[in-house]
Amino acid sequence: MLPIETDVQTLSELRSSGADFLLLDVREVPEFENCRIDGSKLIPMSELGGRLVELEPYRDRHIVVHCHHGGRSMRVTQYLRDQGFAQTQNLAGGIDEWSIQIDPEVPRY
Repeated sequence: MLPIETDVQTLSELRSSGADFLLLDVREVPEFENCRIDGSKLIPMSELGGRLVELEPYRDRHIVVHCHHGGRSMRVTQYLRDQGFAQTQNLAGGIDEWSIQIDPEVPRY
């Protein structure tokens, strides 16, 4: 089983290597419209229960969950692991940390 958290450097390496994983954004629609990490799939935390079926193809695959700073995404990561998505990780620091360390073109808010 993967550690429950990963960092932005590791996520950047995953993306660069072409690794097979899902980057799941659990922020709300206005946040996503403001800024996003390219290639992420938006399922707001508030809608997750009703949209869990959309994640079924990733049940046995790697999922990295992110939000603004990492709080909501950690709750979602725990929830998904409890639902049997064992390869789910939280992105420590969220999109804010991504903007600081990896891609300053992603606006901070």
